[in-house]
Amino acid sequence: MKTFCGRANPTTGAMEWLEEDEDYDYHQEIARSRYADMLHDKDRNTKYYQGIRAAVSRVKERGEKAIVLDIGTGTGLLSMMAASAGADFCYAIEVFRPMANAAVKIVEKNGFCDKIKVINKHSMEVTVGPGGDMQCRANILVTELFDTELIGEGALPTYEHAHKYLVEEGCEAVPHRARVYVQLVESRRMWSWKKLFPVHVKAEDGEKIIVSPSEMENCPGVPSVCDIQLNQMPSSDFTVLSDVVTMFSVDFSKPVRSASTHYRVELEPVKSGKAQVVLSWWDIDMDPSGMINCTMAPYWVKPTSASQWRDHWMQCVYFLPREEPVLQGEKVSLTACRDAYSVWYKLQKARGKEENKADVRVESPVCRCQAHLLWNRPRLGELNDQNRTHQYIKALMTVLHTDSICLCISDGSLLPVLARYLGAKQFFKANHLEDKIKIIEARPELLTPSQLEDKKISVLLGEPFFTTSLLPWHNLYFWYARTAVATHLASNVTVLPQAASLHMMIVEFQDLWRIRSPCGTCEGFDVQIMDDMINNSLNFRESKEAEPHPLWEYPCKSLSDPQEVLTFDFRKTVPQQCLGTEGSVSLLRKGKSHGAVLWMEYHLTADISVSTGLMDISNEKGNCEWNPHCKQAVYFFSSVIDSETLSDLPSAVTYAINFDPKTGEIAMDFKL
Repeated sequence: MKTFCGRANPTTGAMEWLEEDEDYDYHQEIARSRYADMLHDKDRNTKYYQGIRAAVSRVKERGEKAIVLDIGTGTGLLSMMAASAGADFCYAIEVFRPMANAAVKIVEKNGFCDKIKVINKHSMEVTVGPGGDMQCRANILVTELFDTELIGEGALPTYEHAHKYLVEEGCEAVPHRARVYVQLVESRRMWSWKKLFPVHVKAEDGEKIIVSPSEMENCPGVPSVCDIQLNQMPSSDFTVLSDVVTMFSVDFSKPVRSASTHYRVELEPVKSGKAQVVLSWWDIDMDPSGMINCTMAPYWVKPTSASQWRDHWMQCVYFLPREEPVLQGEKVSLTACRDAYSVWYKLQKARGKEENKADVRVESPVCRCQAHLLWNRPRLGELNDQNRTHQYIKALMTVLHTDSICLCISDGSLLPVLARYLGAKQFFKANHLEDKIKIIEARPELLTPSQLEDKKISVLLGEPFFTTSLLPWHNLYFWYARTAVATHLASNVTVLPQAASLHMMIVEFQDLWRIRSPCGTCEGFDVQIMDDMINNSLNFRESKEAEPHPLWEYPCKSLSDPQEVLTFDFRKTVPQQCLGTEGSVSLLRKGKSHGAVLWMEYHLTADISVSTGLMDISNEKGNCEWNPHCKQAVYFFSSVIDSETLSDLPSAVTYAINFDPKTGEIAMDFKL
């Protein structure tokens, strides 16, 4: 059975109706899941197994039967650990039907059918008692319901319900408790993800400064946590202002409350500075004594232990509502508020106990200026990148004249303001330029001469950046828009950027390969069925496509030189015929060829370009530095070539890459 799905094509801008298989959504869910990442998380799995063994032993020592409730069982791994540890019976709950079906097969393959019952329901729908899903309440509660923020996947309401209806009072819990840690820092880099900094423009009539309006300057931003791989943030990019302190903890062996609440701690700054950001992470104790501990602490907190790489649990960046100056030794009060699914913070000067009782509720941040809804955090970082802005200013100065009539096609771009300050006569698109810049709310193909005051455009501008873009080439929408407005352009129009090029490089990932790597066995249990399930969903479509990743967070080394594979000339309209290329790229370094990385470069003028991908290859080992504001496209190879010596290397990787102007899609194929 087929179904029609509507979507806006991010490259062409057209509304399309696509015929999809009825299992399309299910396959996407599996293909993009992080099950492989979790199964490869050796630290997590080992600690869970240790904690489960200890919990089963404690129950048995009391002379009781060990009845386990495993909520969110996934592959059934934790239930199989419990059964293997001697549990008498396990109830494994999984709400996602395809996953529950896989768990049934995995449990059967590992010989635990008589010890584990998989229940395909939400835990809040499970019934207990004769004829119910569970014969009796459990006395061991095992879960893995956590995200980077700990509570973002609904752990608190789930635990609250389980304690009320599904487990015995005083049950064992694995994990036993969680603690959330915080640290106050100053960081221009991270703060640039929340605030628009002043932009300095050196024009012929002196320096101009572009500033954000007051409603944006005072806006608290958006409430969602910023979760990143803090282990990839160099220590030079932030200044620690406080010691690490425990913000709050949750004991999972006792009744849990999900109702909104707040916590407060006093911090004594170890350094004076501007408090801008709260960094946060958590750890879990798998046992009551805390001897079996699994932590998400970043490298500067536990520098002696080699940290386990994982992508399903990272670290949190929270932005304070406003920058707060702090003085070394002068105590401040940090308040954390939470609802059932999220946490947010406020910093104040430390006050007396009576004062502390009042005014503790802090509203969840809500963007009132709209800018934080238009610009996501990487985009704000991009707009605040002075080197990048300088490239655009340099390019604009070469193409603008006092009589230039400009049209800018990009989402939320500062180019119109830059161009006006640099001398353009009129611009169609705070800073007291309301009479100089006209904003036209129309799609490019619907633009009329009257909206342009019957003037021909002499300079067409774009960064290009569009909020709908996921993959690097989606911003080729600028080319389609340029084609749509062709009749409004002067015969000698200047287009900036004048062209774009697609680049490619073969890489070995330090860790990102794990999200696509089959597991086989995990802690001695056969999970091949899960590998096959993921592989089938990838083969449904995803394996033939690249996927977006911010590679500054995922180290890799280049095994080949970067190579330009396609060019797109914006001075001309979009062609009717496909653009294609075939070729090969030589492998220069030994390593595992995990995949190809692709990115775009925009040629603003003949000699000024900006890259959305590779910025530098830093040494002879091939370590890569990536544009931190953009996601690059990663095409994972279905098989990996591992070459230990240079002589073992295949001479090259062959490729075929094709751009279809009708769909705006890029198809690619690689052979090792």
